[in-house]
Amino acid sequence: MTTTPRVNPVLRTPPASPAAAAAYFSASLAFHADVSDVGSALATAAAEGTAPGFVLVDTRSTASWDQGHVPGAVHLPTALVPEQAEALLDRSVPVVTYCWGPGCNGATRAALALAERGFPVKEMLGGFEYWVREGFAYETWEGPAEKAADPLTAPVDADDCGC
Repeated sequence: MTTTPRVNPVLRTPPASPAAAAAYFSASLAFHADVSDVGSALATAAAEGTAPGFVLVDTRSTASWDQGHVPGAVHLPTALVPEQAEALLDRSVPVVTYCWGPGCNGATRAALALAERGFPVKEMLGGFEYWVREGFAYETWEGPAEKAADPLTAPVDADDCGC
């Protein structure tokens, strides 16, 4: 009786070559920024009294924006990008979009719409959910708010995750 060797499910599809992996991950970084990097860039710019070099765009509805948003973000719902992007954004300044979180593709759709209109754009991975979960301050219709960092998403005793 011949048995077929069992294949590890992780390696069922072999990893890409190192060159292909490098190209893929390099490209990924050109399209995405994470919450910690956005937060760090905004904090540094605020401390130095400079612009961060990008504009952060919240792509959610007005009700969602009122519930909570990143301080200093521009509110531009995905559906309104075609008619309002020109008036709200400068093509010479990169745009970083965000929506609710990893389960929402509104920021991706907004980034696509902006790119199709000639704006340089990235998407903030994790969205507003991870902004709050990582302990960054946010604003609501009632004013400023902040929650303690979730230890599953941010280090408890350090300023950054070291990644």
